[in-house]
Amino acid sequence: MFDEPNLVSAAGLVPIMKLASEVGLRSVADRFLTVPTDKGANPGLKVSSLVAGMLAGADSIDDMAILRHGGMGRVFDAAYAPSTLGSFLRSFTFGHVRQLDAVACRVLAGLRTATPLLNGVDGDVLVDVDDSIIEVHGYAKQGAGFGYSGVRGINALISTITVADRAPVIAASRLRKGSTGSPKGAARLVGDALATLRRLRSKGATGRVLLRADSAFYGHAVVHAAHLGGAQVSITVRQDKRVKAAIAAVPADGWTPIQYTDAVFDEQSQRWISRAEVAEINFTAFTSRPKAQRVPGRLVIRRIPDLAPKNGTAEPTLFDTWRFHAFLTTTPPEAAGTVLADQIHRRHAIIENVHADLKHSALAHLPSGRFTQMLRGWCWRALLSTSPAPRLPSPQAH
Repeated sequence: MFDEPNLVSAAGLVPIMKLASEVGLRSVADRFLTVPTDKGANPGLKVSSLVAGMLAGADSIDDMAILRHGGMGRVFDAAYAPSTLGSFLRSFTFGHVRQLDAVACRVLAGLRTATPLLNGVDGDVLVDVDDSIIEVHGYAKQGAGFGYSGVRGINALISTITVADRAPVIAASRLRKGSTGSPKGAARLVGDALATLRRLRSKGATGRVLLRADSAFYGHAVVHAAHLGGAQVSITVRQDKRVKAAIAAVPADGWTPIQYTDAVFDEQSQRWISRAEVAEINFTAFTSRPKAQRVPGRLVIRRIPDLAPKNGTAEPTLFDTWRFHAFLTTTPPEAAGTVLADQIHRRHAIIENVHADLKHSALAHLPSGRFTQMLRGWCWRALLSTSPAPRLPSPQAH
């Protein structure tokens, strides 16, 4: 409660509303969002109110009353009651969540024009995809379940785009049942993210687009979606018999030391003295499929010593044993050599920071028991957490 009639508790919403008018949040929501009955009237203003409340710290319907506290009514010419906004959200179906995806895509395009959020997007762009489990509590949570982490929760799948010297920006998101496998629906998410990226880039953009993912997403569907979207791939592979055979075929002199944990750079020889090494070999993925669907590329392998620690100490062995990490990349070697390709792939871990930020801010609570309402909240909370730049608006400003 903030009951001083001459003050407002969230004055920062004023410049954000100015940004809202520039990117057209309200008009875009009015155009694309079609919630039935009178509960769906004025969707643009209701969506703007919800976004404003969330930016001001609201994480439940009751908290939306923050837009009516103190002198807020003298700053904003319209702010719906929490009960009205709750009725609006309870009318949502999954189709309306997809409509919000369309709104989010166009708002992001507006932000790209009005702010430096994605300066340089016409150059090289990195697209990352990964999922995580958001822990939930209470037996009334629709869709909650135990997934690969062993935690009862909801599965959140996101895709981010990153340009040079900019923070990652969430381009697409899905909220899924907790028991859902990581790759389910990932191909469509990749397609949506790349479609959003095309909307953000100029027609004459020449920079390459690289999709990065871990082994959970290594499959023909995801790679095919990336190729259809004009992206190269850098995806960790599962070490099946073919991959192990390819690793074994790397010649002994084909390994190059790289900068890695505890590495030392020798000035005299101008090389890294490191136990971590990389190599590559030509590799064709998905050979069980028809020839037209096979994907030729490079298998880049990183190896580090497997010290097999016992009782907390590393014991020397008679010969070196190694642990291997391999990924498939379709980037030409002239664009990224073996060492550079490995460095670029390792930076895929940046998306873990995005998930961590979401869990400790916008997605700290998923209060609704209905899955479609959680989907709606996830869609907007993910968009609100894309960047440290000013983000999204509240109701129409005077």
